[in-house]
Amino acid sequence: MITVKEIFSKEEFLSFVKFPFSLYKKSKYWVPSFIKEELDILDKKINPVYRNADAKFFLAYINGKVVGRIAAMINWIEVNELNKNKVRFGWFDVINEIEVSKLLIEKVIAFGKENKLNFIEGPVGFSNLDKAGLLIEGFDELNTMITLYNYPYYSKHLEELKFKKLAQWVEYEIKVDSFENSPEKIRKFSELIKKRYSLKIINFKSSKEIIPYVDKMFELLSKTYNQLQTFVPIQDYQINHYKKKYFKYLNPKLIKCIVNNENELIAFVIAMPSFAKALKKANGRLFPFGFIHILKSLYINDKVSFYLMGIHPDFQNKGVTAILLNEIQKTLNQMGVKIIETNPELEENTAIQRLWKNYKHKIHKKRATYTLNF
Repeated sequence: MITVKEIFSKEEFLSFVKFPFSLYKKSKYWVPSFIKEELDILDKKINPVYRNADAKFFLAYINGKVVGRIAAMINWIEVNELNKNKVRFGWFDVINEIEVSKLLIEKVIAFGKENKLNFIEGPVGFSNLDKAGLLIEGFDELNTMITLYNYPYYSKHLEELKFKKLAQWVEYEIKVDSFENSPEKIRKFSELIKKRYSLKIINFKSSKEIIPYVDKMFELLSKTYNQLQTFVPIQDYQINHYKKKYFKYLNPKLIKCIVNNENELIAFVIAMPSFAKALKKANGRLFPFGFIHILKSLYINDKVSFYLMGIHPDFQNKGVTAILLNEIQKTLNQMGVKIIETNPELEENTAIQRLWKNYKHKIHKKRATYTLNF
């Protein structure tokens, strides 16, 4: 018999966070998060997102053994300011048993109905900066630190429960050649655009140098993506939370900013070393040895992941992305990086995807969120 229970205690939350470790124990491709970081995200006393969000968390059991988990979330900014009467679901992991998925989803829908909402979407987090999108292609690829992994049967469960795909993303793997062999079109175009708009590149050597630009990056991020279907405004207190969460994973050399002749930030890119293999070795724990694997990956790595890119609306579709790619290519060559993985890009974001066609590339993962009216 399947039972589903809302959780409240520390022990239950620990079971919630640790369930994927048993579910994916035999998977070569699932990359675990740090257990402590996951617990902090869910903790209402630690994560400031709860100032504008509500959530419930559920575990499913068969004969006392955990067989599934799910989070039900409401982002009230999305509901009240964007008029999207949506309940979100995330942290969705389940054995290959459709009835378990059904009962977990029913708990989320009930939470939505209690709050007079009328549709469900997931898997997502609380905001745009959380992991989102069910993997639907690329099951034989490692997920990154900032993406989800799941077994192929997840999408079959949702489709059997009458869910439809909503937002869809693609992820690219791009080969990094030497700078001399990089696309001549990008190099020439980059120099032309810099001169035309009197733009200047800012490179960083230390984390301290980045700090004055961080808030400006988040402000620019909102301006860049506020027209996309998945956008929800990020609050200042959430920005501080994300700074603390990710700052320790940044290599300053992999951040590039562009300013105009008045020293205003008009574009940036943040890439991170690939921590997938390091996280596999750490197996959810930073100590006693997990931090050693992370530190090694931070500076000795032949693969990076593009995390965020922001471009001021006044400079979009004017070639500024070519400048960012051209400049970060120089650093990647110096570091011996051979492969770039892109962050999930919405399928409709064709402008950036056209740029990848100048490089040796392939789409190696696809993901989607699923929705259902109720």
